[in-house]
Amino acid sequence: MLVFGLLSVLAVLGIMRRMDRFSDAPPDELLGIRVVTYIPWLLWEILKANLDVVRIILHPNLPISPHLITVRTSQKTAVGQVIYANSITLTPGTISLDLRDDTILVHALTSESAAGVKAGEMDRRVSRLEPTD
Repeated sequence: MLVFGLLSVLAVLGIMRRMDRFSDAPPDELLGIRVVTYIPWLLWEILKANLDVVRIILHPNLPISPHLITVRTSQKTAVGQVIYANSITLTPGTISLDLRDDTILVHALTSESAAGVKAGEMDRRVSRLEPTD
């Protein structure tokens, strides 16, 4: 299975490289080595959110309080905004519903998860991924 996975990744990279040679579009912004510190942090946040969702599901009263909130993004690039919106969606209990200009509409399962998004830690960490030119 791992060999087939590796072969798939290599095939996709080869196809992408070939597409880049024939594309007139400018290359995407590079995230660089900073992403190495973001991924473990994001995985930890996903684990914590999973445990919160499990706690809610197993609670006899099912204590949910859905919220629709809007959060402003501080990212300068479209790639940064998409990474931020996807990171919100990857975290259980929250879903990015709409991304327009510099605002994301988020559905949160509880007021705690809404407060977590509004706190802005994820936004700050994603902003650090962007090039500083």
